[in-house]
Amino acid sequence: MDLGVVAFVTQYSLPVVELARELEARGFESLFVTEHTHIPTSRETPYAGGKELPEEYRQTYDPFAALAAAAAVTERLRLGTGICLVPEHDPIVLAKQVATVDRLSDGRFLFGVGAGWNAEEMRNHGVDPATRWAVTNDRIAAMQAIWSNDEAEYHGRHVDFDPIWSWPKPVQHPWPPVLVGGAGERAFDRVIAIGDGWMPLYGTIRGRVPELVSTLGERCDAAGRPRLPVTVYWASARPEALDELSGAGVSRALLRLPTGGRDVVLPALDSYADLLSHVRS
Repeated sequence: MDLGVVAFVTQYSLPVVELARELEARGFESLFVTEHTHIPTSRETPYAGGKELPEEYRQTYDPFAALAAAAAVTERLRLGTGICLVPEHDPIVLAKQVATVDRLSDGRFLFGVGAGWNAEEMRNHGVDPATRWAVTNDRIAAMQAIWSNDEAEYHGRHVDFDPIWSWPKPVQHPWPPVLVGGAGERAFDRVIAIGDGWMPLYGTIRGRVPELVSTLGERCDAAGRPRLPVTVYWASARPEALDELSGAGVSRALLRLPTGGRDVVLPALDSYADLLSHVRS
């Protein structure tokens, strides 16, 4: 099982260039960065558990610019969105952003996607929260058409365009892996329809990991698809929890980094680095 991290990249956190170098030097497999285009001042949509929304949610950098900077100073580190809020993007523009980062990183990009949880944030982008997954599915299918065809067209309910030219095309064929978030009732339907992997939040699958990984495999078999890899987001850093994930067949575990400067982030990285040999043994 590979081990990576999830980071909120902000103006007050360890610069992403330095973070990427430190991760690669320690042997981590991947860096995933979060996304919020903005945070509405309304708190109509509560944060998980009714807690106060952490400051870093308001402060996140654009993930594609951040990952392009990380790509420039690394050679092996895989670079992912964790997650890209697809309903908040124009799919033609987003297809170009994804392909560009994949090119700049020489095929190291991982496209973690989701529909989001903040209703006000979606509405500001003109998306009805009730249709967010339908919009997400349509936009990803449209992007896949753009990445895999020199003259791409797409005609769906939420995306519709006649033949277009759009370059660059991704290095990875036919496109960078699309890792679909979510763990709700229809999560596996979406993963199998549009995904190249599943990326659930650890807190939503805790205690059910072997069962769910097995069920996903069976669903893939029934759909005639190869069994898809599982990336667990915000995994527990407890060795026994990582053992459970690895034993269940999880491909990648992503640990959450604290948001702060060198004095906060580097000790956390050092403590996580001790787990690398554990998960690889």
